[in-house]
Amino acid sequence: MHEIRTVNDAFLKVAERGEKTAWLWQEASGAWKTISASKVYGRVRALAAALAAWGVGKGDRVALLSENRWEWPVVDFATLALGAVDVPLYMTLTPEQVGYMLRDSGAKVAVVSSREQYEKICAAGELPALEHVVVMDEGEFESAESFASLLARAGEMQARDEAFDAGAREVKPEELATIIYTSGTTGEPKGVMLTHGNLASNFTLSTVPFHFGERDSCISFLPLSHVTARHLDYALMMDGVTIAYCPKIDALRHAMQDVKPSIFVAVPRVYEKIRQGVEGKSHGLKKRILNWALGVGKAHRNETVMGRKPGGVSWKLADKLVFSKIRTAFGGRVETFVSGGAPLGMDTAGWFADVGIRILEGYGLTETSPVIALNLREKYRMGSVGPVLSNLQVRLASDGELEVRGPSVFQGYWNKPKETAESFTPDGWLRTGDIASMDADGFLYITDRKKELLKTSGGKFIAPQPIENKLKAHALVGNAALVGDKHKFACAILSPNFATLEGWAKAKGIAFNNRNELARNELVVARYQRIVDEVNATLAPFETIKRLAVVPDEWSIETDELTPSMKLKRRVVEKKYAAEIAEFYKDEATVTR
Repeated sequence: MHEIRTVNDAFLKVAERGEKTAWLWQEASGAWKTISASKVYGRVRALAAALAAWGVGKGDRVALLSENRWEWPVVDFATLALGAVDVPLYMTLTPEQVGYMLRDSGAKVAVVSSREQYEKICAAGELPALEHVVVMDEGEFESAESFASLLARAGEMQARDEAFDAGAREVKPEELATIIYTSGTTGEPKGVMLTHGNLASNFTLSTVPFHFGERDSCISFLPLSHVTARHLDYALMMDGVTIAYCPKIDALRHAMQDVKPSIFVAVPRVYEKIRQGVEGKSHGLKKRILNWALGVGKAHRNETVMGRKPGGVSWKLADKLVFSKIRTAFGGRVETFVSGGAPLGMDTAGWFADVGIRILEGYGLTETSPVIALNLREKYRMGSVGPVLSNLQVRLASDGELEVRGPSVFQGYWNKPKETAESFTPDGWLRTGDIASMDADGFLYITDRKKELLKTSGGKFIAPQPIENKLKAHALVGNAALVGDKHKFACAILSPNFATLEGWAKAKGIAFNNRNELARNELVVARYQRIVDEVNATLAPFETIKRLAVVPDEWSIETDELTPSMKLKRRVVEKKYAAEIAEFYKDEATVTR
């Protein structure tokens, strides 16, 4: 087999697996079906032929607007095999955002999954470059092509074709593979340009130390429009791992029971919700048993952190009563747990370690294809994001900002030369925008986003994310936003975990007609104040939260407070709750700390 220098090389390596299962997908009936590597190859060939017949070739852009399903990587691989460039878009984008990205990228073809996404294209305004729209779902769609019809000849195209393979191999590492629009926690979305070489240099390194193979499986549920999920699927396919596509995150719980994956990769919010689910269902005797078991687990935390299974009678009992049930919720077969996309937080990492689950945290950016650092089974330190990948160099600027260079660093922002120039130092290192530190053993630690640090009027810097993670560790807190930039003190806006809060309120006999009433109830606010007091006890005096507001909203991707990778959109939250923030600071001049 040729050296893996492009995504096309990786695809052809997958094709070599022949009749072995590459992917799993779920029918409407709920039954899981297999797709062999040779079927993958046939479908990619068939779609590539259809795109080529439309004149799609080197450098042309193909937009992809779909949830995770087997069709997604077929479009991806077919586009890249032609030397074209794919532009993956998030499912939650509005028609206006979709229109902006289609116009900005100059997409020639748009492939969408469903009627909902098709209608976004229709409502996106003038799209002068767009020539073809393809819909994956069955149905009547005006001026659109059926995905199934384009794949009509896939069955007879499963045999390896020398001309097709040679064409795919002609694509060079330096050629553009994809434009990924950043989710935009700040400002206008920017199209990150990643080459084949950028992507390949990263996915051929990141999972190698894990020695994954054909006995392993992983559920693909994080949005493939996000580089982390896409990178992971490429890397695991290269390792021979079976990928199971889960289109909706609310179907994940059942998918884990059906697929029983051996690898589980998620953003911190998924782990936080699993923890809150366990704690939110524990009342009375169950709560006492959980707390006892967590105490036992904490006493054995070092063994878990070292990758060893603790022993002893008490741990075995705690494992039988509590920990084994939590593992069963993941399907019961997961050997490797990974977190990325945002900081995990020590509270969440510690809680899972106490139930016998070691989460290996990693770190990266869209602009670095994405992995910069990753904890490994043999090299792990809780709270760090692990050692830096061997082909990257990192350094710290005078203000603590992490700077990086290496083969996975992007080519620039599409149509944005000014922003591209600003993202690099004069001597060519990428400015990550993250404040970091490194210990003597080479483990990297990320403090916070540089732009998100709060500077009090007294000149002290507060990193909001670690404090927000402490708040979110409580079962009653869905999300949290710290504010206080240029003010004397910090305050917090808390979005409740309403499923848990409503259960708590009913148990306490608190009557309410709606979430608005519940969030403003004196007893509810007092309960959240106690949570804040507990967190304040762990903070430096200048970091402590002086005031709080409990809001009647559960923040989500759909309501725009969170990015598609479930990171907080601080600007959106600050604008939405400007009245509450103004109330925090109305008498600031007279407050002494």
